[in-house]
Amino acid sequence: MTKTVARNKKAFHDYEILDKYEAGIVLKGSEVKALRAGRVNLKDSYVRIIKGEPFLLNAHISYLEEANPHFKPDERRARKILLHQKEIDKLIGKTSQDGLAIVPLSIYFNHKNLAKIQIALAKGKKLHDKRESLKAKQAKIETARAMKEYR
Repeated sequence: MTKTVARNKKAFHDYEILDKYEAGIVLKGSEVKALRAGRVNLKDSYVRIIKGEPFLLNAHISYLEEANPHFKPDERRARKILLHQKEIDKLIGKTSQDGLAIVPLSIYFNHKNLAKIQIALAKGKKLHDKRESLKAKQAKIETARAMKEYR
């Protein structure tokens, strides 16, 4: 059983998802409480590999007023992502050769109550691909609606 805290809906619209990975994330202080409260935004965030280590950049985890007032972490700081070395090497190879991107899809708590992030190797969509996927999604909704009325 997992409890999803935040989803990056824009990633599914802007990218074609090729491969998904589950990873740990390094958090400080009250950031875990902020995650539990749902005070996180992944909309414009991305993953970059810096000196052989993956980091989550531009993700916004808000500060909680109930937390310690003397410790205020930066809300948009770079957060380290914990992956196996084989997975990191695979991601480095794919992003450098094929020009693919690494995007976060969601943050959730797993069955052991640990904060995890789901990242994906993704290929950017062109404008006409986005239109095609919107048309397909709309057609799927209309057919489901028609089937519901038919029953």
